[in-house]
Amino acid sequence: MLIDVNQKGVIELDIGIDLGSSRTRVYIDKKGKVLDEASVAAYNVAENRIIAVGDEAYAMLGKTPDSIQAEYPLAGGVIAQSLLAEDMVNILLRHVCTSKIVMPRVVASIPGDITEVEKRAVVNAISSFGVRRVFLIENTKVAAMGAGADIMSAHGTMVANLGAGTSNAAMLSLGGLSVNKTIKTGGNDMDEDIVKYIRKKYNLVIGSPMAEKCKKAVGCLIKPEAEKTFRVKGRDAISGLPRFVDVTSSEIMDILMETAVKIVTLIKDVIEEAPPELVGDVYEDGIILTGGLAKIEGFPELIADSTDIMVSVADTPEDCVINGCGKAIQYIAEVERNARMKNDINPLMAAY
Repeated sequence: MLIDVNQKGVIELDIGIDLGSSRTRVYIDKKGKVLDEASVAAYNVAENRIIAVGDEAYAMLGKTPDSIQAEYPLAGGVIAQSLLAEDMVNILLRHVCTSKIVMPRVVASIPGDITEVEKRAVVNAISSFGVRRVFLIENTKVAAMGAGADIMSAHGTMVANLGAGTSNAAMLSLGGLSVNKTIKTGGNDMDEDIVKYIRKKYNLVIGSPMAEKCKKAVGCLIKPEAEKTFRVKGRDAISGLPRFVDVTSSEIMDILMETAVKIVTLIKDVIEEAPPELVGDVYEDGIILTGGLAKIEGFPELIADSTDIMVSVADTPEDCVINGCGKAIQYIAEVERNARMKNDINPLMAAY
């Protein structure tokens, strides 16, 4: 592994962070993705003390006593609980950054249309670890970069990044966003719809983790060739006793469709507002799907049928954003030197 060491023998690294509503991922320059854990923090209510973060805290969801609370500090792609988010980021970064690493520079992805206050919350959460500087970049940009697209050319590229808290779609060219739209709709909404459906039809109360397992196991958006079944376990709403039901992929498909249609509408809106020249490029190359939600069976076909444009899913779509953050690290030097790049283009949007 190649590591930069200064004259004092202190390791200097640049870091990429994907602070997502569902999972937090960290990328270290010249090493790759080094952390991928749930964006969950568990804390003692009385003492206001962190008990666990990441996957360890995720395992506590729905199972904690009154004295302990496990929560997602982020919602809809932005920070909802700033102090909890700061503690979570600090602990997770300490897992991968040793004490010898002093004041790293960080590239962090954000939704393209968040407010300045929401940007500052992200910067504060990361800066609390003791970083030298934070550079922000839209997640649709880094998603396209992580998928292998050349966003720096004059050729149009369209990417739809489908996450847990938000769905983003953008038309990119020359390192910038020609059209960019975000809706606070994603995989978490599908989980909530499954919870409501199971409660209404089967009088069975389940939690979001069980709904997520169901979505991943049998979720689809086209009629499956072979019917899949998943056993959902929970508490009977009437008797209060443990019970389970077996649900099929066909009935879950109907539940997921409502959220899927909203995402398809988002993608169509971006196409309708884009310059015709860029739409022509996208018609030739197709739409790139990234994000964990892109792995749901039938999603590419649903979008392709609705837009009459070819749709492809990136390799390891859930890692496209963090891998793109890693690629964006190369542009930090030009920002810090205030140097002009070729055609005066730099994909990084802001520095703090």
